[in-house]
Amino acid sequence: IREMQKVPSAVWIVDTKKEHIAVGEARKLRIPVVAILDTNCDPDEVDYKIPGNDDAIRSVTLLTRVIADAVAEGLIARSGAATGDAKADKAAGEPLAEWERDLLEGEKKADEKPAEAPAAEAEKPAADAEQA
Repeated sequence: IREMQKVPSAVWIVDTKKEHIAVGEARKLRIPVVAILDTNCDPDEVDYKIPGNDDAIRSVTLLTRVIADAVAEGLIARSGAATGDAKADKAAGEPLAEWERDLLEGEKKADEKPAEAPAAEAEKPAADAEQA
């Protein structure tokens, strides 16, 4: 938290009963709270409610993976890496966390690899024809 350069845009909370301090701090700072709500949780404390089981590890893993994938997809779209959009200039001025930089670099590398793969596949049938 000390190394954060800005306040987060949102907070993901799995168990609002256990993490009541985090929910309270987010409410004080007016940070939107996205949370899994079990039957024992108060829905009034949360801005974006996801009904689900916050006790089962499989449920928590699934929902967290869905949220993390959506965040990654949104980050890539916002940066303009996928479309080369003009919004990339605006996003370029924002500081990025290390995981965000790694994600964007990985996305750029993944975009470069498919261009090389078809050329290698085109050479392979030619080599097979020569051997025959």
